[in-house]
Amino acid sequence: MINVILVEDDLALAGNIIDYFELENIICDHAANGVAALNLIRDNHYQVIILDLNLPRMDGLQICQALRDEGDDTSVIMLTARDQLEDKLAGFATGCDDYLVKPFAMMELVVRVKTLAKRKSGEIKRLELAGLCLDIDGRDATYHGSRLKLSPTGMVILETLLRAHPNLVTRQVLLQAIWGDEQPDSNALKVHIHHLRKALAACTAHITVDAIPRQGFKLQCLQEEN
Repeated sequence: MINVILVEDDLALAGNIIDYFELENIICDHAANGVAALNLIRDNHYQVIILDLNLPRMDGLQICQALRDEGDDTSVIMLTARDQLEDKLAGFATGCDDYLVKPFAMMELVVRVKTLAKRKSGEIKRLELAGLCLDIDGRDATYHGSRLKLSPTGMVILETLLRAHPNLVTRQVLLQAIWGDEQPDSNALKVHIHHLRKALAACTAHITVDAIPRQGFKLQCLQEEN
């Protein structure tokens, strides 16, 4: 089952989409304005967010920007009657992953939802975990304002682990993320993991990189901090 939220103030269209999703085994929550949508998104886990561009109280661009600023990496599809290139560019600039112009075929929306539900958004600008913050654009990692001393490779490892948290990342996925198909000897990853652990330990004892035997690595948050 895929869990999504539809943010659409046209109640007739929203009803049609929700009915069609039900036939496709897609569970769909609905909000008719931007503020209600943001509250639902913050309180629930969705695999895809479907945003109308023109909404009362808070428009789709503002919602998407707020989510990305908060570190939410849920995939976002924008729905809009605007079909000009500048409108699409504005949507992508705020961090949406896909853009569908009204009117559209319901099956096309379903296909796009199913595709995006399989992955996290690549548009997120910041990742956070219990005081640990990674600024992706700035390639800067901090813990409650204290900068972690990380190499570019360490940044890639931390980003990959943060995106996957609380799930683990296999050794092969980490190797591919860092070096692609040109992978070095087996000790290189071990060395970089060691340096990441040292950098984290210098700032906090609450977040560690744990090795899961014969499976991979994961970030462990030992104590949630406010």
